[in-house]
Amino acid sequence: MGDEPIRVTVWGEGRHEKRDANVAELYPDGMHETIADGIRSQARAEVTVRCATLDSPGQGLPDEVLAGTDVLTWWGHLAHDEVADELVDRVQRQVLAGMGLVVLHSGHWSKIFKRLMGTSCALRWRNGDDRELVWTVDPTHPVAAGVPSPLVIDRQEMYGEFFDIPAPDELVFVSSFSGGEVFRSGCAWRRGRGRVFYFSPGDQDYPVYHHAGVRQVIANAAVWAAPSGPREQTPIAYAAPGWFE
Repeated sequence: MGDEPIRVTVWGEGRHEKRDANVAELYPDGMHETIADGIRSQARAEVTVRCATLDSPGQGLPDEVLAGTDVLTWWGHLAHDEVADELVDRVQRQVLAGMGLVVLHSGHWSKIFKRLMGTSCALRWRNGDDRELVWTVDPTHPVAAGVPSPLVIDRQEMYGEFFDIPAPDELVFVSSFSGGEVFRSGCAWRRGRGRVFYFSPGDQDYPVYHHAGVRQVIANAAVWAAPSGPREQTPIAYAAPGWFE
């Protein structure tokens, strides 16, 4: 990307904040704005950050927004099915061409994450006001830079194994919970020319996106997922007639 800022678009449903008083109190400007603020304040590179929501024109991601996005973060929960398949197609094409994607918490069940993983992405969960310890298992990975191990989250929803995802190309974080469960909470893949990172801490019922360590992970992930060069769709080559004869 050279010396140009990394262009980050923070996408969120923006639904919980409108219907749940507790969420509105925790995130009065929306979870997406809190996530965006964390990236702006803690990214270890120059970034520009904007927000988009499901109820915005083009579901927040018209072609011109995607074309101007180096890294897209995705948080969804209530309205996965409302995301248009056509939008999922366009986001997938952009990832394969080099756009980074950072999927957060319940975004594991988003259409785009399931599309890129090719599995159900189902997991075990319990909303029991758990304590989560996020352990760094690859301290050399750029997403782990400056993150304490363990990263202690006093109140959080439990996500547990089995998590139905392809084996990560790089496993950066593993979480443990007060009930004894464990979970692969920070996973990285490459899809085409694009990088994908999944990070699980971040339920709407708890102030997790105000947590300095969580904000550092997301900011690191946005920088790590940024493309290193111009976006380019990998061409599909076909053999000329008679080539195999």
